[in-house]
Amino acid sequence: MKRLASLLFGALLASTIASAQQNPPAENFTLTVLHTNDLHAHVEPVTVRGKSIGGYARQASILINRREKAINPLILNAGDVFQGTLYFNEYEGLADLSFMNLIGYQAMAVGNHEFDRGVQPLITFANLARFPVIATNLDVSKLPDLAQAIKKSAVIEVSGQKIGIVASVPDNLLEMILPVPGVAVLDYQKSIQAEVDNLTKQGINKIILLSHGGFSLDTAMAPKFRHIDLVVGGHSHTLLGTLNVPDIADSRGEYPTVTKDANGNPTLIVQAWEWGKVVGEIEVTFDPKGIAQSWRGNPILVDDTWPENPYVATMLAAFKKPIEAMMKKPVAELKTDLAQRMTPGVEPTMGYVIADAALAKTAKLGAQIAFWNSGGVRAPLAAGTVTYGQLAEVCPFGNQLVVLTLTGQELLGAIQHGVNRGGMLLPSRGFVYTIEGDKLISATFNGTPIDPTKSYKVTFSNFTSGGGDGHEILKNAKGQRIDTGFVDLEALIEYFEQNNPLTFSDSRIKTAQ
Repeated sequence: MKRLASLLFGALLASTIASAQQNPPAENFTLTVLHTNDLHAHVEPVTVRGKSIGGYARQASILINRREKAINPLILNAGDVFQGTLYFNEYEGLADLSFMNLIGYQAMAVGNHEFDRGVQPLITFANLARFPVIATNLDVSKLPDLAQAIKKSAVIEVSGQKIGIVASVPDNLLEMILPVPGVAVLDYQKSIQAEVDNLTKQGINKIILLSHGGFSLDTAMAPKFRHIDLVVGGHSHTLLGTLNVPDIADSRGEYPTVTKDANGNPTLIVQAWEWGKVVGEIEVTFDPKGIAQSWRGNPILVDDTWPENPYVATMLAAFKKPIEAMMKKPVAELKTDLAQRMTPGVEPTMGYVIADAALAKTAKLGAQIAFWNSGGVRAPLAAGTVTYGQLAEVCPFGNQLVVLTLTGQELLGAIQHGVNRGGMLLPSRGFVYTIEGDKLISATFNGTPIDPTKSYKVTFSNFTSGGGDGHEILKNAKGQRIDTGFVDLEALIEYFEQNNPLTFSDSRIKTAQ
């Protein structure tokens, strides 16, 4: 009997030891997420307030550096890689994908601009990507090739820990893209929560939402979800946190912005501005149950203190050669000179044409009127053949188009500000206003005076709508704000192509006699 008891005890002890080896004591786990969003084909650096920032070759240096030094790194993108520069016109996202594959991105959300050329470029992109391209709240079951290319979720293993990834397109996606038969958007909360629940049933307790819904939607929806630990956002081009260069941009909040989910557990919300100007870095420590216990992070400015990665720079130089050739390519014929500035007897017709182009590009989103800021018109055009390069000189900043819903009173106030404070607003066809000195005397749209109580959908650049030139009325407007992602140069090129040959004779800003 003693021998039997000894054998049973030995077997039990061996079993306990084996079990302990297979299931070691649970410990906290630290994950570092490096993230970008809204790259919009900005392969090359851009100039912001006189400082060169961004560019994929610099971004590569940061991502490689941080991946080597960070604890358990994971590299993610929250959508809208497509559209924004001539690189997209030429390569339809594949120049960007070459960089993303090379540098080792591990997952990406589908953004609204991934549909700008229909579904085939997205299918090609997703099939060639070495990482999952995800859209949880999208139903493309009627498009088998697309359904096979994009995923509902992904599970990525990092140092033995499984990380669940879900992703969202904007809930109003179908209002933002050209009609694509077979694409449907599911209920935002229900579809995402259902996929999160599928992941938790698999024992995955650390889940990230790659959201292309915008910062306002992220902060509104995060408390309604269960078991989403981190929201890596995009779409609204929001800068969070502080940069080491003062006054280069306005932050909209803390990095991360912290809220609680429906279970009362922390949910962290981050976003990394736009165009690869910053790389977000958030380090989160989870307890054994997958609940965030501590965190730290901030965006990293992609400036010239970071060297260009030579391998990426060489690759991108090859992509640039056709772009340089494209700059010399004729776009259209121009029948009349277009003036850059308003002078006695001469109206700023170049700005009027940019406003017309902005309106044409955003009319499908309901825009009725467009304005362009006078400082955003960087060159005139002479009658004759107009090339891509000349149009790029006119609109060199890569500003994006934003549609604001304004009251007539807000609109009149913004025009008045431009007249007497700078940042004069140059209108699209059908809008006429009269000034006397530094005062706005009258404003009409299609011959009817602007009604201060009515609402108007008006397109501006993201610079002006964000308060540039002191346009605080536009920055603080409470109506709907649609960040289209459309770029001024792209809109201008399309407008010239569609109105070839282009002539101009309208009078839109009148001076009282």
